[in-house]
Amino acid sequence: MQGQPAHPDQRPGRAGRAGRHAVRLRGHPESAGGRVTTVDDPPGRVAIPTPAGEFRLRPVRLRADLELLAGWMNDPEIAAFWELAGPPAVTERHVRAQLDGDGRSLPCLGLLDGTPMSYWEVYRADLDPLAAHYPARPHDTGVHLLLGPAESRSRGLGAVLLDALAERILRERPGCERVVAEPDVRNRRSVRAFERAGFRSAGELDLPDKRAALMVRARPPHPA
Repeated sequence: MQGQPAHPDQRPGRAGRAGRHAVRLRGHPESAGGRVTTVDDPPGRVAIPTPAGEFRLRPVRLRADLELLAGWMNDPEIAAFWELAGPPAVTERHVRAQLDGDGRSLPCLGLLDGTPMSYWEVYRADLDPLAAHYPARPHDTGVHLLLGPAESRSRGLGAVLLDALAERILRERPGCERVVAEPDVRNRRSVRAFERAGFRSAGELDLPDKRAALMVRARPPHPA
């Protein structure tokens, strides 16, 4: 299962904006510039128990992780949607743009029982160029992911991890009312995984680089 990178800085960005510059939303409390308060601390920093094992996120360490990530990006099934195949420098530029950016997106490795097996981007969707294409709300949090090892795919693992992370995001970030995603509509495996993880379809978006399915998981209503 694959998603789509949040900040495709190696191709035309959404709304024509470079990968590391946040969208400035009129009236938004964080629209005045500077580093935004977003996802410097990954929501899965403390291990999350899941039916598949103990899952957690840690920020990417380029020196240690680049070879692994570049290998995943060159898997044809992943490259079809992430478009980051090529030498390690291609992956490095994509990840470094987020690490050196303004804090609205955090690239992470996903570890299951201590073994790296997925790549995630957790980002502030309301501060991303994506916000120009859907009715964003303050503190919407977006996720993108790929499952690296081929044996991790086609076994329902993506839905299990998405469900666990979305629940953790909504629990840890009281200002966030929704977790959103926009997988390519052609990536039916990814769309189904979001659906199984409790996301609902909120329509389709014509983005500069793809036609996307807008998937939304909202915070459950408070009991009366």
